[in-house]
Amino acid sequence: MNPIATVIFDGECRFCLASLNWLRLNADINAHPFQQADLASFGLTRAECEKEVIAIIDGTTHRGAAAIAHLLALRGNGNLSRLISSSGKLGDASYHWVATHRNSLVIQAFTRVLELSRKNPASE
Repeated sequence: MNPIATVIFDGECRFCLASLNWLRLNADINAHPFQQADLASFGLTRAECEKEVIAIIDGTTHRGAAAIAHLLALRGNGNLSRLISSSGKLGDASYHWVATHRNSLVIQAFTRVLELSRKNPASE
């Protein structure tokens, strides 16, 4: 079976990896750390990938908060996906805050929750 999404993410970010692994519990995702990927084959540059997560779904490239919303929908989290999609600039600002505060206590705690859910999928 072919993956339904390709994600280009920051392979040096523990939160990004934990989030991706959590998404993969319920979605078939092909993932590539941008640091190791052949970005040209996806029509992307390193500068683009350093800025935000990128999800390629059905030939369409989604970035940042929009990528997260689409990935959540693929995972079966439709309500959260719709909330992010409908929030517009607030969703974009929230994505940017998380991306620039990956080492904050809040994001570190959330990362740990995601990592624990990966180890115990029955707890979802």
